[in-house]
Amino acid sequence: MKRKTAVLTVSYLLAAVAALGVLAGVYYERAESYRLQTEARCQHAFAELVTAIGEVDTALQKSRYAMSPSLEAAICAEIFGKAMTAQSFLGELPFSTQELEQTAGFISRAGDFAFELSRAASGGGITDEQRESLAALSDMAAVLSENLRGVQTDMMDGVLTMDELLAGQDAADGAESELPSTVSGGMRLIEQEFPELPSLIYDGPFSEHLQTSEPKQLAELDEVSQSDARDAAAVFTGINRARMAPAGETDGDIPCWRFKAETESGEVYVAVTKQGGKVMSVFSSCVHSGGDLSADEAAQTALRFLSSRGYSSMQETYHITQDNKILFNFAYEDGGVLFYPDLVKVAVATDTGEVCAFEAAGYLTCHCERELPETACGEDEARALVSGDLRELSHALTVIPSDGQYELLCHEFKCAAEDDRHYIIYVNAVTGEQEKILILLEDESGSLII
Repeated sequence: MKRKTAVLTVSYLLAAVAALGVLAGVYYERAESYRLQTEARCQHAFAELVTAIGEVDTALQKSRYAMSPSLEAAICAEIFGKAMTAQSFLGELPFSTQELEQTAGFISRAGDFAFELSRAASGGGITDEQRESLAALSDMAAVLSENLRGVQTDMMDGVLTMDELLAGQDAADGAESELPSTVSGGMRLIEQEFPELPSLIYDGPFSEHLQTSEPKQLAELDEVSQSDARDAAAVFTGINRARMAPAGETDGDIPCWRFKAETESGEVYVAVTKQGGKVMSVFSSCVHSGGDLSADEAAQTALRFLSSRGYSSMQETYHITQDNKILFNFAYEDGGVLFYPDLVKVAVATDTGEVCAFEAAGYLTCHCERELPETACGEDEARALVSGDLRELSHALTVIPSDGQYELLCHEFKCAAEDDRHYIIYVNAVTGEQEKILILLEDESGSLII
């Protein structure tokens, strides 16, 4: 009897141990899953913080050269909004106040200052002293943005890991001479090098242009059948109709018939509008190797392609080189005025010199006969609204899309600052007010605007 009792006791104990082991395993898996989810959220928050600080930096750079009260107010409101976004994501990070004191203070003060200036600007403009403060904040934002991107790169490369504790472990180690191993340690280095906040005096890309519900180029045209659209795709690409296989249809702002063709160099995808049968886009899947075709030669190829497809009077605006292709933005030009909303994109391969992509959604949406308003603000008068700290490179009369449903006739001044950074200043040719400031990023791959 005692032997049986002992056996049962041992069996129960073993079962209990096994159950505890299973339970421990379950809790471990849950804890590990929670840790991974938390780490993913923190990494996402840090990435969003880096993006937001970069946008604060961009807006502050623009604020240096805003000369009209309405644009000053708009840019200051943008700074405030981006600062609030950065502040929100900063609060999601698992750091103590020690790692965030300087960064949080900068974001808060920049946002508060910009908010107050947005009200002051709308009431008559900002003062030279306030403009100097904005310039100082801009310098600090540039340094902070660059340093945060460095920490993000180290995190992506595995050099730094995201913290699990509110207090960074690098501080607990007490090894100030050693390189940090956590993101909080990287942040601590940024904090140590943070410049002194300025004394602030206060009281408290055209490619995403206007889209309409009905594209103007297609408004008076009839709908076409899939068969007619297939003919249009074959004629536009020069590919035999028999090889142009239907590939479905898409809805959206511009409903299209879609086609796919197998060629020797790869697959070619074509979208043709259901209304009017206009080719909206062409894309080749061919992978290109490096070539020596220059940007000027590629631009001429793209212009000949556009002209042969009915797109005349197009002028190159910007281009960028990626994946052995040069992507050009072309805008419609008429009477010496450049119409940025009427945008067509063409990509040319640098090895074969062939057109490998085409997209005309902007042109189909916006191109029409226009009656431009009278120019009340002349070139010289508009030039007076460009900051004296900038050196003018070129001038043009342009039409740009507004943030709403309108188009604006503007003087466009491309300028260079003392640090050789390029800016584009738009002055409304009707109202005589600064309308927009863009930063032109240029390197060996081409140009982009932000």
